[in-house]
Amino acid sequence: MGVIALGVLFWSWDKSEMDPGVLVRNAEKAQDYLLGRSIDAEEEQRLRERAERMVLLRLADTMPGVIESADGPIDEALREAVPVEEWELLVETEFGMMARTAKGGYLPPETGVDRVRIYADALLETVAIAIWGTLIAVVVAVPCSLLGAERSLGIIAPGRSPLQRGVRWVLRMMARRTFDICRGFNEFVLALILVAIIGLGPFAGVVALAVHTFGVLGKVFADAIESAGTSEIEGVTASGASPPQVISYAVMPQIMPYVVSQSLLRFESNVRSASVLGIVGAGGIGFLIDAKLKSYQYPEVATMMILIILVVSAIDFLCSRIMKRFV
Repeated sequence: MGVIALGVLFWSWDKSEMDPGVLVRNAEKAQDYLLGRSIDAEEEQRLRERAERMVLLRLADTMPGVIESADGPIDEALREAVPVEEWELLVETEFGMMARTAKGGYLPPETGVDRVRIYADALLETVAIAIWGTLIAVVVAVPCSLLGAERSLGIIAPGRSPLQRGVRWVLRMMARRTFDICRGFNEFVLALILVAIIGLGPFAGVVALAVHTFGVLGKVFADAIESAGTSEIEGVTASGASPPQVISYAVMPQIMPYVVSQSLLRFESNVRSASVLGIVGAGGIGFLIDAKLKSYQYPEVATMMILIILVVSAIDFLCSRIMKRFV
């Protein structure tokens, strides 16, 4: 077994094209990409000239009367039509935007209040997608997991005849394969499919997360039921309780801490997953991240990433407090 495992490791190393040295060779490139590159005097002069042209084009759109009444060069007429201080401010503002784009880098992040408010609203939509995607999955996975565990099926449909054992085997196999199918598709792939069916918007993201999370939680809940203690089940059964009562009073209390912990863990994971579903049009902050990356507005992407980290940290803190009540 050791030789096989070693062979698999070497094969996967070669197949994955592992090359740690590339990180060292591209260190300077990574620094320029993350922190931005320096702009020399020649490039700065070109950017200032471009900034002036952009300001003149905007003035031409807003001051058509100046163009019509101009006796000399139109550019000079437009410059003279605005106060010197205003002209310098317009050019400096445009130059600052161009220089920041040319410089690149994610730091310093965008701190404008209006923009942060827009990002926060999109992030709240992401959290809402994760809440409903996780909630739907948990509500459906708990009862379905009873069909995926031999122990719970033995309580629901007892009997040792070949037919009864065969029915339990078929139900368990169907439930387990359903879990495999649902979690076999990544949320991103499911969102791509559902956006084409449902349309753009957060509802497609909710359904994508719910389907994938159902497959994950259904399996782990069924595994937890299989590991439930038999003494509690036998005690409640001996008292004459019906199968639903045995499930309610002997099985569920044993697995409830596990259900809560895994559900909270998946919710935390779904917040991160939902943050990228917007890239395919499934709502949330991912749409803004994709748009800003494509327009090279990296500082705004940095702000959104910081907001996501803060929200995930807050959710982790709240989940740990909730877990203390169940474990």
